[in-house]
Amino acid sequence: MVSHLVSEVSTAKLHGILLGSVGPRPIAFASTVDKDGRPNLSPFSFFNVFSANPPILIFSPARRVRDNTTKHTLENILETKEVVVNIVNYAMVQQVSLASTEYEDGVNEFIKAGFTMLESDLVKPFRVAESPVHLECKVTKVEALGNEGGAGNLVFCEVVKIHLDAEIIDENGNVDQYKIDQVARMGGGWYSRANLGLFEVPKPISTLGIGVDQIPKHIRLSSILTGNDLGMLGNIEQLPSKKEVQNYINENRELRTLISSGDPNNLHKKAQQLLKSKNVLGAWMVLLAENEI
Repeated sequence: MVSHLVSEVSTAKLHGILLGSVGPRPIAFASTVDKDGRPNLSPFSFFNVFSANPPILIFSPARRVRDNTTKHTLENILETKEVVVNIVNYAMVQQVSLASTEYEDGVNEFIKAGFTMLESDLVKPFRVAESPVHLECKVTKVEALGNEGGAGNLVFCEVVKIHLDAEIIDENGNVDQYKIDQVARMGGGWYSRANLGLFEVPKPISTLGIGVDQIPKHIRLSSILTGNDLGMLGNIEQLPSKKEVQNYINENRELRTLISSGDPNNLHKKAQQLLKSKNVLGAWMVLLAENEI
């Protein structure tokens, strides 16, 4: 056994050990608004359900380890005492990861991550249309677990209304565990798909990704590319230049053949293959080559 005395381990190291050891952890994709009604959206994996009567969820937006600052989600909850917890499935996981990017205060992560805002019935925060389950909640209390970086803040949420996608309900009115296709967090960049197992999601870049909203419209509205594909494409600091794209075309015979076909869908399919192999830059080169058709 490799043993550690907690008092002798740095917070960052301890954080990594705990998250790598305790999992899979469900994800609370928390939607809030600030006092001026501006939306915010962020995922948290310190999360679970703790009671059915009353129906209570708890999630914990921790203080940042690096600088001991608090997250916008926590600040909004302290102001408004409301939140919507959206459940995350595999079809949206790349966009959820993009939404975890630390955009500045007031930036709408719904727009940056390419999600659709739905009005809630009993609370002010919006719901995520792409999520299979939306849990409208009133916050009953927030319990701070410390004042230093890495300290959690337990947010007690009483569920006041539940919305379920009809596609995930079985013939008995229950949630079909295969159809909901949930994902959970593991350590590092690893996730677990409930019905298939481990997979890896590249962490958002340390600089700000351009976001799905900055993807050219003809790509963003592709009939081929999925939400996960768009989430990966949005996690890039800047687009390749026209010169870089042209050089890539000149060096890639297969790409020139796809361009000569005159069908943009062929390029989108090729870009999707590159995204599956985690080659985001290559996918962008292929997609931007569409301008040469």
